[in-house]
Formats: sequence, structure tokens, C-alpha cells
Amino acid sequence: MIKVTTMLRATAFLAVGIATAWLSATGNTAPPDGLHRSHPESAAAHNVVYPLKVSRNGRYLVDQRNVPFMVVGDSPQSMIGNLSLADAAGYVANRKAAGFNALWINLLCVGYTGCREDGTTFDGIAPFTTPGDLSTPNPAYFERADAMIRLAARAGMAVFLDPIETGGWLGALRANGEAKARAYGRFVGERYKSIANIVWLNGNDFQTWRNRSDDSLVLAVAEGIRSVDPGHIQTVELDVPRSNSRDDPRWRPVIELDSAYTYFATYAEVLRAYNRTPPMPVYMVEAGYEFEKNLPFVSKGDPPILRRQAYWTMLSGATGQFFGSAYIWPFATGWKSHLDTPGNVQFGYVAKLFAPLQWFRLVPDQTHKIVTAGYGTFAPNANVASSDYVTTASTPDGRLAVSYLPAGGTIVVDMARFAGRVRARWYDPAKGKYQPVRGTPFRNAGKVRLRTPGKNADGDADWVLVLSAP
Repeated sequence: MIKVTTMLRATAFLAVGIATAWLSATGNTAPPDGLHRSHPESAAAHNVVYPLKVSRNGRYLVDQRNVPFMVVGDSPQSMIGNLSLADAAGYVANRKAAGFNALWINLLCVGYTGCREDGTTFDGIAPFTTPGDLSTPNPAYFERADAMIRLAARAGMAVFLDPIETGGWLGALRANGEAKARAYGRFVGERYKSIANIVWLNGNDFQTWRNRSDDSLVLAVAEGIRSVDPGHIQTVELDVPRSNSRDDPRWRPVIELDSAYTYFATYAEVLRAYNRTPPMPVYMVEAGYEFEKNLPFVSKGDPPILRRQAYWTMLSGATGQFFGSAYIWPFATGWKSHLDTPGNVQFGYVAKLFAPLQWFRLVPDQTHKIVTAGYGTFAPNANVASSDYVTTASTPDGRLAVSYLPAGGTIVVDMARFAGRVRARWYDPAKGKYQPVRGTPFRNAGKVRLRTPGKNADGDADWVLVLSAP
């Protein structure tokens, strides 16, 4: 991530559990209210059977039992470099208890990503016995990394593991050359191929991917991994201020997951990836982080901004997303008292809303057949705080639709699009609580005007509308 200004503020310690009722799907017939029907073996997050793979329709991730996997991720990028094993265990336990099911971790870490400039750990362990030489991996360093990755594995959490992030290590790749880069990829691929919970996340602020030489170096690592570890999904994060993985056609044969990255309104970048063919699951790898202002045109990372990013993402066809915090990605001073911040808690309410629903069957309503008026302006270049665009997604069977109204107001809903009488509820994204819509249930005929119920629990205008039919 490119840091221009970091805005820190004190916050009250808030503790909350995120509901993670990860239930299995049951074919084409949705139960009432768009809920999953559970199999006897319905899986909670900690029962995911790794490795992850792509669903048959190419739209979302599933585990080995084909149970849909919604990425609920945190971004402890510098964990290997900056934490002791004891602190890492405490952090992982906190995130597991909070309901996170994925962690973004950089295998190598330098000053750019919050670690020491020479790439050594906080207690002086170097990743290579000859500094910067990828052909000389230090067993002590990688044993430390192994132990941290296994902490997440024991907690049942996916690790999006960046083998050599390009924000800080691109210079080393250039110095080593393509053959050593490929050999390093084979080394890490062989080392971690038996750890089932890994997804390989290449890149990271890869601003020079259009330079063919630089791109070839990073691809060489990915291809080296793939040559010995074809069983783990790969993806790549490209450049800011916005990108998705398939912007670089050279990566398309290597990746199975599209990483959307933007500091603008998130719906635009996710939909751009979603609309590409053939289908490929897309997730939001990085948007604005809590307590940060990443670029001049980005609003500060406070809860209203974070909520917009998160709900827009989930209603634009994503298979999930990563949360980030200025305290956590580098494990800055005071990080332990900033684990359960307001933005983090409200990110949990996103999971609480979508986890029991058939989120994986939601199709973005890009032609406004459900919400026919009042949906604001689609603005790809909009500052997150200024966009009023209402994202809506629905299941093809007419049993579920969800809309996010970032600026509140009135929308018009075509009730004839539903399979039966429509139960309508407002969901407060600042509190994680439902309240009924006046007049519900509605006949599945004609159009109905619905207005948000004033301010939410934070005193802001945004609300989520959940419409369900039996």
C-alpha cells in the first residue's frame, strides 16, 4: 500500500464476535429468506476443508467439499517480520475469535511493508544467509515463517501468502535475475505445498508491471511455485490507484482468483472484474484502511468509509474481501489496543449479514431491474465519501435481494421481480441489527417506494435493505 498520510486516533476498546455460520448450499432451491439449508456436516469457518478452489460456475471460492467460502480477511502483512511467536499466536487467536477466516501475510518483509530495511525479523533473523541473494535461504528464518503460517492453519484460517512482495523486494528480484527468481519460487512452492490453507498472493503495489522485464521476474516466481505446487490457487495484486489481476494478460494463465484493488468507489473495480469473461472469482484485496488516508483523493479510513467499501464490494459479485488497519499491517506501536476498533467491529457486521444468506448466488443488478429509481449515480472515479450509488444484488430465483444505500434516501423497488410475498427489513450497518420496514410483507406486484429510517446507530445515513420471499 502506498502511504502518503497516516491518520491515527485513539479509539475505545470494543469487543465483539462476528457471526460465522458458514452453512452449505443445497442446490438450486433456496429456503425461506434466502438462508442456507444446512447439511448434517454444515461447516463453521474452522471446519473449512482446504485447499480452496473455484466453484463450478467460476464465480466464488469453495472448499474441497464445495462449501462456498466467503473471504473475511485481515491484513497482518508484517507478521513474520515484526512479531514473536507468542504475539503472533495471540493475534491469530483474537482474529479467529472475531470471525476472520483469512490473513494476508508477506513471507518476506522490508521497510516498505513495515519491517526492518534489511529484511531481518525484529530479533535479527535474516531471510537469506547472503543478504539479498534468493538462492541462499536461511533455515532459521523460514522455520520462523513456517511456525507462524501453521498458527493460522491450526486456527482453520486461509493464509494469502505473498512469496516476495513487489513493493519492497522488486529491487532484489532485479538483482537476482529470472533464473534465481524461478528457483526461489520452486523453493517456497516445495516448502509450503503440503500446507493446505495457502493461497499464493503475488505482487503488492506492483506499480511497474507494465515493464515487461519486471513483470517477467515476478511471473518467474509464480511459475516456479506452480511447477511444484499446482494445488494452491494463485492471484496477483497489481497497481494503485485501481487495478484487477487480469489487467495484465500475461498473468491470466497463472491465476484462478482476481484481486481487485482500488482507492475509489469499490463497486466499480469489482464489477469491472466481475464482467470479464470467462468468469473468475473476484475479491477485494485492498481498499482504504482504517485510520489511514492512502492517497490525496481518498477519504480518511473511518467507519462510514469502511462500510461503503465493504457493502459495495459484497453486492458487486465478490467472493469476499480484506480489512486493513494502520495499526495491524505493520504492527505499529499500540497495535494490541487497536484490535477491536469500530471499523473492525462493523466489518464483522458485514459477515454477520451475509454469512447466513446465499451470498454466493447473488447477481449484481447492473440494469436496475430490482431498484428501478433512486439508485444514485454510478461514478467509477468518485471519492468513496461522495458517491451516492446504491448497489443491489439478487438471486436468480427471485427469493432474495440486498441493497446498500450509502447516502440513505428513497428508492423504488419492483416487487414483481420476487417469487412471492416480500418480507422487507432494514439492516443497520453500524450496529448489526435488523428492523422491519413499515408495511411488510408486500405483495409481489407493482412498485413500492421505500425510505431509509433516519440515522443509523452511528448517526450516519447509510442502511442496508434485505428483501426476501419464501
